[in-house]
Amino acid sequence: MSFYKKSCLMVTAILLGFSLAGCEKKAGEGPAERAGKEVDKAMDKAGQAMDKATESVKEAAKATTEKVEEVAKDASGKVTAATKDK
Repeated sequence: MSFYKKSCLMVTAILLGFSLAGCEKKAGEGPAERAGKEVDKAMDKAGQAMDKATESVKEAAKATTEKVEEVAKDASGKVTAATKDK
């Protein structure tokens, strides 16, 4: 390898070492880390609220369907009785 290639390789290795050292975990957490954790908590709460709302809508839809079927059956019976008499 030429001197130039060795020098470039050495400089790249040193810069990589510095960049990895910069990623090292510091004592405590910074404001961005805390903000990220708060966002995570908020997203979890929002997801739980969405799940609860989905269940409520499913239950309401089921109850409505049952009521509509009951009314339709009653109406059908009344129509049948009304037409039977004539």
